[in-house]
Amino acid sequence: MENSKQSIKLSNNDNVLVLTIDLDAGDVFTYKGMDYKTIEPITLGHKIAAKNIKKGEKIIKFNLAIGSAIEDIKIGEHVHLHNMKSDFIASHNREN
Repeated sequence: MENSKQSIKLSNNDNVLVLTIDLDAGDVFTYKGMDYKTIEPITLGHKIAAKNIKKGEKIIKFNLAIGSAIEDIKIGEHVHLHNMKSDFIASHNREN
């Protein structure tokens, strides 16, 4: 497990970072020498893409596949129900 002041990567194999603070759109932080720029406000505890994730690719957190991308997700983008789905249970959001 590695972290910065703004994020934590729960496993070296994860393709998402978990935020340890709230970030606004356009905020930039560095994790392991790489700069990440948020596209939208993202709150504490939410995930951002640590790399570009292609549609259909597994979302890996805690070294486990927690779901699949339902669209391409760019590095630094919020990873949540609007762009991923659970591979285990039905995902619900305000639209369904």
